Amino acid sequence: MKRRYALVVLFCLFALPLFSQDAAPKPKIVVIKAAHLVDVKAGRVLDQQVVVITGDRIEMVGPAGELKVPPDSIVIDLGSATLLPGLIDCHVHLTSDPQNSGLKSLGISVPRGALTGAKNARLTLEAGFTSVRNVGATGYSDVALRDSINAGEIPGPRMLVSGPALGSTGGHCDENRLAPEFAHREEGVADGVTAVTVKTREVIKYGADLIKFCASGGVFSKGDLPGTEQYSPSEMSALVAEARRQGRKVAAHAHGTQAIIDAANVGVGSIEHGSLIDEEGVRAMKEHGTFLVADIYNDDFILGQGKAYGFTDELIQKERMVGQRQRDGFRKAVEGGVKIAFGTDAGVYPHGWNAKQFAFEVKYGLSPAQAIQSATTNAAELLGWSDRVGSLEPGKFADLIAVEGNPLSDVTTLEHIKFVMKGGQIIKNELPK
Repeated sequence: MKRRYALVVLFCLFALPLFSQDAAPKPKIVVIKAAHLVDVKAGRVLDQQVVVITGDRIEMVGPAGELKVPPDSIVIDLGSATLLPGLIDCHVHLTSDPQNSGLKSLGISVPRGALTGAKNARLTLEAGFTSVRNVGATGYSDVALRDSINAGEIPGPRMLVSGPALGSTGGHCDENRLAPEFAHREEGVADGVTAVTVKTREVIKYGADLIKFCASGGVFSKGDLPGTEQYSPSEMSALVAEARRQGRKVAAHAHGTQAIIDAANVGVGSIEHGSLIDEEGVRAMKEHGTFLVADIYNDDFILGQGKAYGFTDELIQKERMVGQRQRDGFRKAVEGGVKIAFGTDAGVYPHGWNAKQFAFEVKYGLSPAQAIQSATTNAAELLGWSDRVGSLEPGKFADLIAVEGNPLSDVTTLEHIKFVMKGGQIIKNELPK
């Protein structure tokens, strides 16, 4: 009797997975049709294309007349629109808003910043940016934001996050606006090789996907100069070595000439801003395959609207010092063969305006196709996500956008995204029915 009971139990245990498999719903198949599709790798437009999506992944892409539409699939016809892969911004601050810059930031709590991030994540996604790299946030609020998006609790782009940026005492990544009696230190402050190594381990412990550090002074900090180097080569080298040991890439905030050179030479993945880059910096970045992530739209916003947003006179004056030089340096880097990844510093200006930078990339040296590649294939490479985003190919996430018109002829069409899909889910559809 016991033997018979044991056999029944064993049968049930082995049968349960079979019944579960039978009961599991099959992933839905969605077919997207559009008059045009940008092959971002080749930099050309293909006509009458179909994208077949199973679940959250692309299964097939090809001409409408050649691909067989699976039965029982959901067909979405976007008419005369042009399809592209979801865009990628490699330098955002989702938990920040421009109206809370400067002294006002001292009154913004970490929980308030996280809620601000939820709002800005939605705006960024609706603007067609389905992946971002968040480089700097207090209290690991960007870690919480990433995890909430990944859990499906709030809408937002795919995120890689750095947590608090590392920097030297009194430098750009240290909150240096308060009087000494307040004895305030930012959580990313670390001085010396040992402290930098420990801090790198700490931010990884608390959820950072990458390390961001301040190699030079900045614009949005009081009392320092954008061109001054704030970490020594030995400190940079220790940081990069520790990050590599733990499988993380490094982004270096570097306006200054020497900071750019030293950061590239120790092997950072990207130089952020790169405002005062010279020929030696271009050579170093090209030699090491370092990406330039330059926020060359910002100058217009800061100088044109900064006062209205409460930016200080010191900040605006520093922007006057570096803004045009950054744009000229961008052109120099393009001509020198440096790899360009799209990054805007959104948070300095209102979120959702990210695509305004495409026109400036074209003005300062890139073709429209190259500008689009900076926010797709190049950006995916920098993120280490070339296997999942950045182009419309089988196996990649079904992150798609659509515009009216041809962005290879007029890159400003990307400022008016009409359709957004992330992971097979429609986020926005403003195209004519």
